[in-house]
Amino acid sequence: MAIELPSTRMNTLAAAWSAFLPLTETDWREARKAPDACDFMTGDPQEGPLAGYVETLQQNLIPERHDWFGYHQGNPEAAEAAAKSLREWCGVPFEPQDIALTNGGFGALAASIRAATDPGDEIIFNLPPWFAYEAMVRDAGAVPVTVHIDRETFDLDLAAIADAITPRTRAVIVNTPHNPTGKIYPPETLERLALLLDEASTRYGRAIYIISDEPYNRIVFDGKRSYTPAEFYPRTFLCYSYGKVLLAPGERIGYAALPPTMPERKQMRMALTLAQASSGYLIPNTVMMYALPELERMSLDVEHLQQKRDLLVDELRAIGYSVHRPEATFYLTPESPIDDDWSFARMLAEEHVYTMPGSMFSLPGYFRLSLTANDQMIERSIPRFKAAFERAHQEQSATQLQAAAGTDD
Repeated sequence: MAIELPSTRMNTLAAAWSAFLPLTETDWREARKAPDACDFMTGDPQEGPLAGYVETLQQNLIPERHDWFGYHQGNPEAAEAAAKSLREWCGVPFEPQDIALTNGGFGALAASIRAATDPGDEIIFNLPPWFAYEAMVRDAGAVPVTVHIDRETFDLDLAAIADAITPRTRAVIVNTPHNPTGKIYPPETLERLALLLDEASTRYGRAIYIISDEPYNRIVFDGKRSYTPAEFYPRTFLCYSYGKVLLAPGERIGYAALPPTMPERKQMRMALTLAQASSGYLIPNTVMMYALPELERMSLDVEHLQQKRDLLVDELRAIGYSVHRPEATFYLTPESPIDDDWSFARMLAEEHVYTMPGSMFSLPGYFRLSLTANDQMIERSIPRFKAAFERAHQEQSATQLQAAAGTDD
């Protein structure tokens, strides 16, 4: 039963989050903690922290001056470490003053959306989306406009994006590598998107921005690399979170970065600062900023993650699942063996395997697995995936037989 909230704005946001409410209304939260559970639901770590992570935070807890824990809009050493990393990775000469340190990817996206848009502006994003886009867009007073990715290639559907652009369009959110499909949008796609947005900006006489959501740009498989739209389109906000590569999503630090080619770069620096301050101080805790130069050098084991990807893909395919091999991120997105992905997720839960139904992120008929599950979970999950698969087919066959018998009557 829906709960009427005290403000229209909150009711609007509740509607935007509605697809995720069923998870909070089940007993899965506690069941996922059981010793024999196989928890593939979210990107939470299922093992201890990375080597050196705790020690780094402990060292930076020790104050070096009287205002060590005071208000700080940023940290020069942290901003330089982030800018240097970006320069080495993509070749774009980002500068420290163009790095707005934020409390994770949420903060980077929220600040960028607010810096770029006015109430009533339209923001386009792709389906399936990251779950928070709609709520964040609506909270800024903007209007979400959705288009589907290409369901065959998982690439951006540029024709659909072009059709969705209107005189009110102010930004396009691009998530690459893409959660949940693991698709890396190739340079050709990003070049064509840049041309499309340049032409639309000229046609309507107002700039259209890209807000590029890139928390997985370092978690890439098979020797490939991710590409940022900032390499191809000057009006790009590059939003990053360290929570994924460090497997510490609860310790919040990230950034919104402006490429040096952005025409209104100085104004956008100020706009980001104002957006951070007015939106609840979207700035990391000081300890996280002090630690960032050292955290920049840390990473989860991408090779091990790739091994887990290959094992699960091969085993699931052998059972009969249809599942593609992602290029990046730490997710798999198999097709559900039955149309009702929520029903199938419940079948898996009865086997103590916990996954995220595709309907929760506008991809009905699929389900998502996180490769942050540990090796033991993956090993004991294989026969359970098989049992649920066989049960789904048996129940589907029984239903079809009953329907056929009813038709004969």
